[in-house]
Amino acid sequence: MKNFFKYLFSADAARQDTRNHVDSFHEQQAQEEDVTFVDHGIQTISLENIIGSVGKYGDFDSRFRPKKHMSAQRFTEIKQAMRQGRAIPPVKLYQIRNQYYVLDGNHRVAAAKELGWTEIKAKVVEIVSARNTLENLLYLEKTKFLEKTELPREIDLTEVGKYKYLEQQIRKHQDYLTSQSGKNCDFIRAARDWYHTIYLPMTSIIQNGDLLKYFPGRTLADLYTYIAYHHWDSSTNRRYGIGIDRLIPKSMAGFRSAMLEKQTPEYPEMKRTITAFILIDTDAMTETTLSDRLFALDEVREVHTVHGSIDLLVKVVLQRDFLTSDAETIAEFLDQQIRKIEGIKRTQTMIPGRSLVKDGFAG
Repeated sequence: MKNFFKYLFSADAARQDTRNHVDSFHEQQAQEEDVTFVDHGIQTISLENIIGSVGKYGDFDSRFRPKKHMSAQRFTEIKQAMRQGRAIPPVKLYQIRNQYYVLDGNHRVAAAKELGWTEIKAKVVEIVSARNTLENLLYLEKTKFLEKTELPREIDLTEVGKYKYLEQQIRKHQDYLTSQSGKNCDFIRAARDWYHTIYLPMTSIIQNGDLLKYFPGRTLADLYTYIAYHHWDSSTNRRYGIGIDRLIPKSMAGFRSAMLEKQTPEYPEMKRTITAFILIDTDAMTETTLSDRLFALDEVREVHTVHGSIDLLVKVVLQRDFLTSDAETIAEFLDQQIRKIEGIKRTQTMIPGRSLVKDGFAG
C-alpha cells in the first residue's frame, strides 16, 4: 500500500505550494491509516465536493484555477471542447467520505468549474478508512443506511446508532403498509413512502418552527430522530413542551394520515400565541410620543393611557414555539422592544388566565 501512494505522489512533490492550492489527497489520506478501496463505477458528482487533487494539487489554486506555470493552451482547448458540447471522458476521482480528489482530469474539473457547471461525470473509487473515529463510524453507518434505503444523502445524524433507529422505524412502517394494503411492501418502497409522508413533513414542521437554534451543532435529522423517538416510541417524559401533543398525533401512522392530504405550506407550525398586558410607568412629558411608538410595534394590539399609579396599559400578542416558555418569550420582548424605548421608567406584566371575549372583540 505504501509503494502505491509513493508512486502517486513522488512526481509532483517538488511543485507543492502550501500557500494557495487545492487540497492534497496525500495529506488527507495519511490521516486515514489503513484503508480499503471500493469501486463505485461511473457517477455524477457535484463539482463543489471536488476539493483537491491526488498529484496536481500544487498546479491549481484554492478555487481550482490553473496557476500561471500551467499550459494555458491545453486548458483553453479543453474548455473550448466542453463549451461546444463535445464528448469528454469521465474524470477519475478518489472519494474520502463526502469529498473528492482528482486522480485524472484536473483540467476538465477546472474548466467545468470555470464554465459554471455544477456536476461532472466521474469514475469514483472510495477510500474507506478503518480508523475508529466518530466521523468514520457515522460515515459508515450513513453509507449502509443509504445503500439499504436508496434515500437522498441529506439525512445527516451526529450520534452513532441513530441510523439504526431510522432503519427500524422504516421496517415498522413497512409492516404498516403491508397490513394496510394486504400486499407485501418491499423495504425500498417503504423507505420512500416514509421519507415523503413522515420524515419530510416532520422536518418541515421543525424547520418552520426554527427549532434548530436551540440545539447548536445538531442537525435537522437529529431533531427529527429525538422527537420521533420520544413522541412515538418512548414511554418516558419528554423535555419539550406538551403543546406538541396537540400538533403531532401520538402514533407514526396517525401522523402520516394527518399529513397525507396536506401540501408543504399547510403543515402545522410549532408555534402558539401568548396574550399579555403590560402596565407602564412613564416620564409624563413623553406619554403621547411613547403611545405612538408602542402602537407601531407589530406585537402591540392596544395602547391605553390611564389615570392612577400607572400611565399606559398595553395589550400585546406574542408568538412562541413549543420549546420556549411564556416567561422567556415575554422577557425577551420586554428587553428587546419595550425597555429600549426612552421614557419608560417601569413595567409590570400580567398574563391572563381564563379569558372571556365577546364575538367581534377578539384580537
